[in-house]
Amino acid sequence: MRLPTLKMEELSERQRELAARISGKRGQVRGPFLVWLQSPELCDRVEALGAFVRFDCSLSEKLREFSILITARFWDAQHSWNAHVDKALAAGMSLDTLRAIAEHRIPEFKADDERIFYKFCMEVLDKHFVSDETFAEAQKQFGNQGVVDIIGCLGNFSMLAMCLNTFQVDLDPSRPPPYPDIRGFAHVAPKPAANP
Repeated sequence: MRLPTLKMEELSERQRELAARISGKRGQVRGPFLVWLQSPELCDRVEALGAFVRFDCSLSEKLREFSILITARFWDAQHSWNAHVDKALAAGMSLDTLRAIAEHRIPEFKADDERIFYKFCMEVLDKHFVSDETFAEAQKQFGNQGVVDIIGCLGNFSMLAMCLNTFQVDLDPSRPPPYPDIRGFAHVAPKPAANP
């Protein structure tokens, strides 16, 4: 990691309070929280948003985990992918779908909710706009709160990915690289064409 790892005995009272909250919800302080604790007030707000979109928003667990992986691949964030791919599989995502995303291919979806969700997310990320047709389909499938929560997920997990990559948060050495074009924190092959 590019920043020094904070030692628990060196934390300020505010940092200790946040570390206790993070470990209480997530089991331990690791990954991006080792970075965000360097800025305690940012950490406070980021952790609150992250906990909401990860655990409590209106989307199903499957789609929350799917949003993490879609965003992780968009930003080439291997740490997020490796930390969540097994959770997404356990929540009901198919290995073929996740493999396609890791390889920058458009998956063949069997479930409408996944197809609509993916299309909506990729239009936001790749095109920065959502067509009227896609918006209407997503709104019908997920409701008003659901489409707002999708944006919350994409925004939060984009910030997470940028943090992980910028500060080179340690990758799990026991996991193989999830993307064919990325090793460590660099591209080793041209980025495949973006999904339409």
